[in-house]
Amino acid sequence: MPVFSTRAFNKHEQVVFCSDPVTGLQAIIAIHSTVLGPAVGGCRFWDYAAAHRGASLEVAQKRAEEDAVFDVLRLSRGMSYKNAMAGLRIGGGKSVIIGDPKSIKTPELLRKFGEHLTRLGGRYYTAEDVGTKPQDMEIIHQTSNYVVGLESGDFATGDPSPHTALGVFAGIEAAAKYKLGRKDLSGLSVAIQGVGNVGRDLAMHLREAGAKIIIADIVKENIERVLAAGPAEVVDVQKIHAVDADIFAPCALGGVLNAKTIPQINAKIIAGAANNVLDDEVADDIALQKRGILYAPDYIINAGGIISVESEVYQEHLDHHERSKKIARIAETLIEVFETSDQKQQPTGRIANELAEQRIDAKRQSLKDAAE
Repeated sequence: MPVFSTRAFNKHEQVVFCSDPVTGLQAIIAIHSTVLGPAVGGCRFWDYAAAHRGASLEVAQKRAEEDAVFDVLRLSRGMSYKNAMAGLRIGGGKSVIIGDPKSIKTPELLRKFGEHLTRLGGRYYTAEDVGTKPQDMEIIHQTSNYVVGLESGDFATGDPSPHTALGVFAGIEAAAKYKLGRKDLSGLSVAIQGVGNVGRDLAMHLREAGAKIIIADIVKENIERVLAAGPAEVVDVQKIHAVDADIFAPCALGGVLNAKTIPQINAKIIAGAANNVLDDEVADDIALQKRGILYAPDYIINAGGIISVESEVYQEHLDHHERSKKIARIAETLIEVFETSDQKQQPTGRIANELAEQRIDAKRQSLKDAAE
């Protein structure tokens, strides 16, 4: 299975494979860059084998491991770009724990993961992600100090999900202003794919802004929580991307924008919380541009959560007002990307990557100059 030669690897500093036969832990920690500071990114707990049901056990296991490696590398690089574009003093990293969290997640396994985390000596800090929650971070924290997004402690910032949702909302406002010339979201329709913690809070912000919301989720309880808070149209998860809506907000897993789904999209704007939403980051980026769909690069618009936990890494106190101001700057960053995209006639994803790499390279050069 190639690693160094893959596009996803893309200059990673370190990739660590962790296992423990007693607890069943199989995990990968990827550190893409520590140029801007210690790497920070969430811990995803995911059953990668589920996508290969029907194949032999051996084949399913092999493909699951390949998927996990590809996922953690793309996510880690995305965190470097996300943190750079958010102007943070942290680098990019990510971790994945392989397996179905409903069946294998135990306190013992999480604590063992924390031990592996500690061995990295602060090069990487973890946080909540898909398949993990704040309570899991508290357990990992029992064996590692390199955990952020905690709910207790002197510098704890709590669940980052509400901050992520706030940033996505600010990004949607910016995209609607740029693409549609709208001063507010009143009367616009937004299709939200995935209404878990982030999607649910986003639905609340959109509803309060006067937008009509259309939702889909594979978890019935998530749908029920949104409906309990107010009106929403519910559609099938296989159709949410293609509904008639002004804005499509993917807030579940990545890869939902691909050669099959992009021709079916009716929205004028794509702006959501999901990471790695482009299945092929080059081809799909171009396809969206050709269709005249404004794409808000995922790692810029969903940076609210990582912005909120940066202060934990440096053990600083950040009040609600200051945190909200930093998250609101997501809108300014997106406008910069949109304008540059139009000026250069290049897709927004490519522009965002170039800007992020420029910021990282500039910091790397300044560190080199200071050392000479």
